[in-house]
Amino acid sequence: MNGTIALFSGNANLKLAEDIAKNLRIALGESTVSRFADGEIRVKIEENVRGKDVFVIQPTSPPTNDSIMELLILIDALKRASAKRITAVIAYYGYARQDRKDQPRVPITAKLVADLLATAGASRVLTMDLHAEQIQGFFNIPVDNLYAVNTFVSYFSKMNIKDLCVVSPDVGGIKMARAYAKRLGAGLAIVDKRRLNDKQAEVMHIIGDVRGKNIVMVDDVVSTAGTLVEGVVALKEKGAKDVYATITHPILAPPAIERINNSHLKELLVTDTIAIDKEKKCDRIKVLSVAPLFAEAIMRIHKEESVSALFI
Repeated sequence: MNGTIALFSGNANLKLAEDIAKNLRIALGESTVSRFADGEIRVKIEENVRGKDVFVIQPTSPPTNDSIMELLILIDALKRASAKRITAVIAYYGYARQDRKDQPRVPITAKLVADLLATAGASRVLTMDLHAEQIQGFFNIPVDNLYAVNTFVSYFSKMNIKDLCVVSPDVGGIKMARAYAKRLGAGLAIVDKRRLNDKQAEVMHIIGDVRGKNIVMVDDVVSTAGTLVEGVVALKEKGAKDVYATITHPILAPPAIERINNSHLKELLVTDTIAIDKEKKCDRIKVLSVAPLFAEAIMRIHKEESVSALFI
């Protein structure tokens, strides 16, 4: 990598940024991201970025609003410092669950955040496992959506678990589940659920044969783990053996850890797109790093090479 590339990070997931930089064998750029006395975010780029290809690594994870503002202000600072191109590396894209008007008088926040990023000065976006792939169409700038599937599949391939069945937690996740099932040579099943509100869902049926199978539930986000745990209960009642889960983005809001500890879930695999605080540590949670994948994608973008080739 030559001197025309630069990496910067906000405070949302500094460890991921450092790991990406290590994989690229370059140092993180020097910047100050702090707070004024009144709580406003203060940003200063501490090195010359004129004419450089800049990548800002900042997932919009909780505290979501602070993370988004840090990202927007970093982009604005880099734009005003004459960076040639600014790529927002948003490992977890927040505000994505409201991607359409499914009720009267509600916003489309996924589109709003897309507009804010472009207005701030982002030239393109690099993200992972968007909650809905159509969000890419909300941008008027290029978007590369990476997938964690190969990271998880590699882990399970080494475990060599017999009688695997991949389960989608809802109808909307069938495409993702099918990708896992194809790579693992496993069966496919679906949890038919009814959402009661934004925090609760009721499992109605299990579509597919799970009796005597070892289960891998796949999803993009785990927040309070209510849907996950309800799914585990339903699968166990249908005769499933061990139940694993692979979920890309570990928000793990209360009471997620308590629910996981009290469940029959054998292991929850997540990635490091969101930093897990010490109080969220759990023996059943294993974190797999996607830093090498992001590093490879960043290198390809910088060299104007295909990113989609990573998933062929």
